Amino acid sequence: MNTITSPTRTSFRSIWNYIDVLKPRETILLTFIGLCAAIIAAEGSPDVWPSLGVFAAVLLGSAGCNGLTNYLDREVDVLMGRTCARSIPSQRIYPPEKMLPLAISLVIAALVIAVLLHPLCFAFGLAGTIASVVYRKRAMCVIQGTIAGCAPVLIGYIAISPHPNWIILFMCLLITTWIPLHVWSVMVARRDDYVRANIAYFPLTLSDKAAIQLLFSLAILLYVVSLILWHVADFGWLFFAIANITGITMIWASTLLLRNGASKDSWRVYKLSSFPYLGLIFLAMCFNFWL
Repeated sequence: MNTITSPTRTSFRSIWNYIDVLKPRETILLTFIGLCAAIIAAEGSPDVWPSLGVFAAVLLGSAGCNGLTNYLDREVDVLMGRTCARSIPSQRIYPPEKMLPLAISLVIAALVIAVLLHPLCFAFGLAGTIASVVYRKRAMCVIQGTIAGCAPVLIGYIAISPHPNWIILFMCLLITTWIPLHVWSVMVARRDDYVRANIAYFPLTLSDKAAIQLLFSLAILLYVVSLILWHVADFGWLFFAIANITGITMIWASTLLLRNGASKDSWRVYKLSSFPYLGLIFLAMCFNFWL
């Protein structure tokens, strides 16, 4: 029995290592908001082909870019407690270059699908890819993260409605406000990790108190932007309710951080800002058309 199951388990673990290096949770979230953007652009009922195209382009592109960033960050990840167990720094994939053909193939496939959807989808996908992989772990990475984070939303929306408007502008503004809150909260929560890895850029160059005040300000700004989006897009009562509940929850978590200053409170902000916030806010936009 062991001689039969052992190779099977080994193969499964090997496959999972290559899935894990693509950051499946982050990939699923980006794919989800890309599909939501397509639904919003179609006012609730997108056609099958562009929907499948958006799904494939964002899923493959996000997975490929995540794989590339894991490869590029490997020397930093091995020094940090939060990331040292990942597939590459833990040497479950060794040498690291073994995963490059997979990641690069996924990115190329995504860009091919994107150009079939619309030339602008290709442009946004290419911009997101470049922003993801250049100048890693630098002060500018939050700006690059904003470009990469907006790319799935832009691809999803433009594939259905290639006419930029105020709705897509404020959806991207929501992402632009969300990115630094999400990224900087984990940096504040794991400050010691970043110091150990010799990474010291904004907001780690600020004092603990100043960095926490910044996160609190971003939580308020995120709430305000979500309400402006509701007003501009006329998303209805459900989005208004969800925007208030999720926005106030983020402010509440940031208030606890402001009061206590503990790393666990900053970690809570980071975790809440992921699917509980971004996933629900985009889902509420879709439900506006479905109800």
